[in-house]
Amino acid sequence: MNKVVLMGRLTKDPDVRYSNNGDNPLAIARYTLAVDRRFNRNSNEQQADFIPCVAFGKAGEHAEKYYRKGLKVAVTGRIQTGSYTNKDGQKVYTTEVVVEEQEFAESKNAGGSTGGSYQDAGAAPDDGFMNIAEGIDDEMPFGN
Repeated sequence: MNKVVLMGRLTKDPDVRYSNNGDNPLAIARYTLAVDRRFNRNSNEQQADFIPCVAFGKAGEHAEKYYRKGLKVAVTGRIQTGSYTNKDGQKVYTTEVVVEEQEFAESKNAGGSTGGSYQDAGAAPDDGFMNIAEGIDDEMPFGN
C-alpha cells in the first residue's frame, strides 16, 4: 500500500500550470510542504522535512485559488518516484507526493504568528472559517 498523510506549511505560493489538452486543460499545482519532524531531546531546535507535492485537476485549481505561503494544510496522497535526464546529460531522480485529498489544517487566525498570509482565501475575520460562495459545492475538490 502506498499512502502518505502529511501536515505542514507551504514554503511558497503554489506554482500552477495548465496542460495543453485543447478544450479541457488540466490544472497542475506544485507546492512544497515544510513538515516538522518529531522533537529530538538531544537538540533544542526543531527540524523539518521539505516535501514536494503535486495536485491535479480540481485539487490543483483549489490550491491555485486558496493556498499561499505559510498556510498550514493536511494532505493525503501517494509517493511517486521518477527520473529524467537534464540538459547536462545527468540522470535526475525525483520523489513527490501526488495529492489525493488536501484541506486547511487551521483557521486564518491561528496562523497569524507564522508570518504566512492567506487573506485571499476568503476566511471570515471572526470565526476562522471560509465563506463558501453559493453553488460552489460541485467545484470543491474533496467530497462530502
